Amino acid sequence: MSIPREKFLSSVWRDDIFKDKVLFCTGGAGTICSMQVRAFVALGGNAMITGRNLEKTEKGAADIASVRPGAKVIGLVADVRDIKAMEAAAERCAKELGSLDFAIAGAAGNFLAPMAQLSSNAFKTVMDIDAIGSYNTAKATLPHLLASAKQHKNISPASPTGTGGRLIFISATFHYRGQPLQAHVQAAKAAVDQISHSVSIEYGPFGITSNVITPGPIAGTEGMARLSASDEASVKRSKMGVPVGRWGEVKEISDAMVYLFSDAGSYVNGATLVVDGGAWRTSGPGGEGSAWRYPDFLLGGGEVTGVGGGKKAKL
Repeated sequence: MSIPREKFLSSVWRDDIFKDKVLFCTGGAGTICSMQVRAFVALGGNAMITGRNLEKTEKGAADIASVRPGAKVIGLVADVRDIKAMEAAAERCAKELGSLDFAIAGAAGNFLAPMAQLSSNAFKTVMDIDAIGSYNTAKATLPHLLASAKQHKNISPASPTGTGGRLIFISATFHYRGQPLQAHVQAAKAAVDQISHSVSIEYGPFGITSNVITPGPIAGTEGMARLSASDEASVKRSKMGVPVGRWGEVKEISDAMVYLFSDAGSYVNGATLVVDGGAWRTSGPGGEGSAWRYPDFLLGGGEVTGVGGGKKAKL
């Protein structure tokens, strides 16, 4: 096992709670979603992950499968913007792995850009990946989740066959209070939240639960590399903006997933579980945790530097 278990899963969970169950996850080779899938597989399940890069996705699947002897993890290239591709992927998952009991809509795209440098095409691309992609994930997996929910009924006390028929969307907190340089993602993630809420209302009567997990600043992730300055002063300032005084760990997002998919989360539906140390409560536009002070950064026409993705703020 290439990654120690304590790095992606807390010790409180009982082994085999997802024995012989199957998880379908878009964006499953990413730093956050891959750890969620890894935790699921470590607890007895099998999985299919999808992504846009063949080598990364297949390598990620093989690495995840190494967490447990006999685990089956399929890596598949499928564009979440293409409903036919997503339906085919979900069908293959159910056929080759025997079922599709849980799903995570985790594929996303992001970069830093002021609206002055954000083209309509760039805005649309993020909307298509995050919002349309999440909707397509739900549409493609719901027929299979309905079958799982029928077999593994959401009842109290818990079904003797365990849980099934559960969906999680991965979101963000930018749209809670507003954030500069993130107009595209704020719109997309607001849509993602509402898609999840609609699923919870319309499919709850059939035994489906749909919830949102919203990660905050999580150390060592692709998102932090792209959206946060990495110099020592900026990192210190960012952590000061989190009420608990630190960045999160990927296992804390995995633990949230396990909770919502387990018997412990059976009565949680239509909820948004924010796992951010309270950061969104204090991180308004250009606040203490920001490397780009508002409004000075925008008025000065500065350039987003020190991150993996950004555009110059020309007016």
